Amino acid sequence: MTTALPDLILEPLVRAALLEDLGTYGDVTTRSVIPEGTTYTARLRARAEGVISGMQIARLAFHLVDPTLEVRTLKEDGSRIAKGDTLMEIEGSASAILSAERVALNFAGRLSGIATLTAACVAETKGTETRITCTRKTTPGLRMVEKQAVLHGGGFNHRFSLSDAILIKDNHIAAGGIRPVLQAVKANASHMIRVEIEVDTLAQLQEVLDEGGADVVLLDNMDTPTLAQAVEMAQGRIVLEASGNMTLPRLAEVAATGVHYISMGALTHSATTLDLGLDF
Repeated sequence: MTTALPDLILEPLVRAALLEDLGTYGDVTTRSVIPEGTTYTARLRARAEGVISGMQIARLAFHLVDPTLEVRTLKEDGSRIAKGDTLMEIEGSASAILSAERVALNFAGRLSGIATLTAACVAETKGTETRITCTRKTTPGLRMVEKQAVLHGGGFNHRFSLSDAILIKDNHIAAGGIRPVLQAVKANASHMIRVEIEVDTLAQLQEVLDEGGADVVLLDNMDTPTLAQAVEMAQGRIVLEASGNMTLPRLAEVAATGVHYISMGALTHSATTLDLGLDF
């Protein structure tokens, strides 16, 4: 099970979402129709099977609206769930529960969709050493929690930002070629920063192997036989990451080539929200 992030890190994100939803005057519907002092026991339930993520954030949403709410998490982030499972119980002020409901469900549904898709992709690599990893193709402002959802699904994280690692893409190479950019990295980069370089052909891969200076090679948009040749050429000397046109039906054959990682933007930009609901 993935270790939870500190609430302190997540709280500003959840607070911003609540402020957006509550607007300038709060929940006018609830304030108009729910008598003061009314209490509820609400149950967050799964309406589809999958892998859950966002329970920590849902709990934060309810507690930020009303710290006195009693929130019981019954399924932890990263758990496999079945349709009809109760994931969380919330007891206390009806108005507070209703005011936090949508933000809690938006986060939990979105993140559970990512975790569920990731788990399906990871299952396709069973029996191999290949790991599934996400990319920076995340929803602006939500990268931290979307990448956490990938971990909940059994995947791995790529770099979080442009400042985490050096990733030399084709547009960087176009400015001078593979050998010059690798030489520049050797001259200028901190010894604490890992280096990855993207290649489109086996000839470019050979240039990287000959020059050195990279820790990881991103094999971009190569067909499966070419990926297998790349693995044979590298002979374990460098980490290989396959990327581009990576779909669920293709993952097993790509993993069988022996690449170390398969990176998929689809994990975060194309996941379908998992259907969750709050029942009273």
